[in-house]
Amino acid sequence: MRYIVGYTADERGHDAVCLAVALARRQDATLDLVLVTPEHSLYAGTYPPDKGFDSLLSEQMREWMDDGLALVPDDVQARGVVVRAESNAEGLIQAAEDTEASLIVIGASSRGLAGRFSVGNVARSLLHASPVPVALAPRDYRRTDPVTRLTCAVGRRAGADAVISVAVSSARRRGLPLRLVSLIALDAGQPDPGGAEDEANRRLAEAASSLAAGGRVSVETARGASVEEAIESMAWDEGEVLLVGSSRLAQHARIFLGSTAAKILRTLTIPMVVVPRTYATPGTTSGPGALPTEADA
Repeated sequence: MRYIVGYTADERGHDAVCLAVALARRQDATLDLVLVTPEHSLYAGTYPPDKGFDSLLSEQMREWMDDGLALVPDDVQARGVVVRAESNAEGLIQAAEDTEASLIVIGASSRGLAGRFSVGNVARSLLHASPVPVALAPRDYRRTDPVTRLTCAVGRRAGADAVISVAVSSARRRGLPLRLVSLIALDAGQPDPGGAEDEANRRLAEAASSLAAGGRVSVETARGASVEEAIESMAWDEGEVLLVGSSRLAQHARIFLGSTAAKILRTLTIPMVVVPRTYATPGTTSGPGALPTEADA
């Protein structure tokens, strides 16, 4: 299994490498640290032998890549790759398709509060076009120990039952406990619209009953006046990762960040993986290096 890491020589790149290491240690995955250069830049392509401006930039890129690879511990295999493309997002998608990678890992924008997400242009482009799951590291993410738990946000739309089965199977293969969560956003002072909470509790109880014998599965309903409040009401493990699905508006096997997932992202303080609609790992019938869910409004 191979993961593409969107590496940049800054704190955002450091965040991405740390999250990629944490994820790789559970999958014995190989990392490709990818530096994207403009397709028509002076320093793209073959490095010239002289010491002109082009060569100096090439040496700088090699130095940046060496710094990035130095962040990867000895127990994780990694290599550096330079890709020419019109944009960073295009280059990362190209690298993922060329290597049949199962995941793209990037850091959040350098703006925003520590431990929070502030989605920049690269992340925004990936979250609307990637054919493989995208893992997002919050700002200043430095944990490299293996992931300890997966939480799967389960929606109420058609197909959610199948998603739960895929999530349980994926967590079992990784030897991780799985938490299935339904987010209930209730307007302050208003009754539960359409019995949403009762319906969520029923669905999660059925899932737990049918799947408990197959692995460590727990269920939880998170409540709040908004999706953001529901997320803030939850307790998160330090080594946890949240998995959500892309919008139903996405094209087949592509990501499109839905409104609920976007709200979750604004509040979340742990890594989040967004999975393309109907995505399946090459060579399998379901389940990538991340878990699909229906977390769209």
